Amino acid sequence: GRWPPLTAMPKQGAIIPYKRVVAFYGNFYCPQMGILGEYTASVMLQKLRLQAKEWEKTDPGTPVVPALHYIAVTAQSNACDGYYRLRMPDSEIIKAVNLADSINGIVLLDVQVGLSNLQAELPRLEKFLKLKNVHLGIDPEFSMKSKKKPGSSIGTLDAADVNFAMDFLARIVKENSIPPKILVVHRFTSEMLTNYKSIITRPEVQVIINMDGFGSPVLKKSTYHYFIYKEPVQFAGFKVFYKNDVKTGGRIMSPPEILALQPQPVYIQY
Repeated sequence: GRWPPLTAMPKQGAIIPYKRVVAFYGNFYCPQMGILGEYTASVMLQKLRLQAKEWEKTDPGTPVVPALHYIAVTAQSNACDGYYRLRMPDSEIIKAVNLADSINGIVLLDVQVGLSNLQAELPRLEKFLKLKNVHLGIDPEFSMKSKKKPGSSIGTLDAADVNFAMDFLARIVKENSIPPKILVVHRFTSEMLTNYKSIITRPEVQVIINMDGFGSPVLKKSTYHYFIYKEPVQFAGFKVFYKNDVKTGGRIMSPPEILALQPQPVYIQY
């Protein structure tokens, strides 16, 4: 890997890389999808505050921005309307935005397209992405270009998909004169993101390739090395699974361990 990679400098007002984002992930309807749906709002927010403080204590030189990484389009095992994905109602997205506002945080709207695509899914979210504190995540794992059902195999996105999402966000930033957006792209295999060298960075969008695999610390570090360090795009993220990491590897990696990674992640997801 060549870190830092040669990329567009962030436009004024950017969160990344000047601050670290610490996010809780999930969906309010489904506890199995992550911590956002496991607890009442007040308990979840308190846990997020405590997790953010742990990062502030570990790396006091980098301010922490708390975030709710909310799955706004969820992949489904049933066909639904033929696309194997379910769009969350606006009321649930507004709930996420209001909860983030209550802790001076941000929201990342995550999109699992199933058999649909970003061109069809992102326009519906534009009214939310115009808000200053709302950003975007896209999940290759559930982008089923093979036309198989989500969950039957690991999906994929190409650099062309990432560039489309970045162009979409950059236009919103320019048209609305708002600060830059964050784009999180999940990854834990080579095939999940193809042609990474063709991703074109923009001052209006900071892209984070987020190591999304679970397992033992050894396995997670190896995955990070091969699919983040060795294939640099712009910025790096790291996901910690409160349950699955323990089930498959025995323990959860601590902030000091994660900060020892090269490059240091600027986005941490739980």
